[in-house]
Amino acid sequence: MNINSTLFLQAIVFAILVWFTMKYVWPPITKALDERAAKIADGLAAADKAKSELASANQRVEQELVTSRNASQQRLADAERRAQAIVDEAKGKASEEAAKIVAAAQADAAQQTLRAKDALREQVAVLAVKGAEQILRKEVNASVHADLLGRLKAEL
Repeated sequence: MNINSTLFLQAIVFAILVWFTMKYVWPPITKALDERAAKIADGLAAADKAKSELASANQRVEQELVTSRNASQQRLADAERRAQAIVDEAKGKASEEAAKIVAAAQADAAQQTLRAKDALREQVAVLAVKGAEQILRKEVNASVHADLLGRLKAEL
């Protein structure tokens, strides 16, 4: 066999192989590569979309955190103001109650002082009558005695 005919025959076989490969083998491979490229592109697009959604969600979370912090600080401030108002109100009520108690104690002390004075007047009157009785050495009758006591009370 001649080298030229072998080379020519191999070129024809190679051409048939190339034609067969391009007709039956290459289209499924290209289709699979295109599908793979489309899947990768979709995946990258989805990843970019998820990344932007994550950034948006993080911003919303930050805004909610700021809002909730502000709300909690406002509630704490309101609670502190309310507590201070309650304390002030309780102090006011306690002061009023203390004033009432002091006034009642002063009134009670004044009444006890008057009672003690009255009791002392009666005792002084009784002693004065007894002293006068002993000086006179005679006994005074009950109606006169009561009358004397009444006058002594009035004088004292």
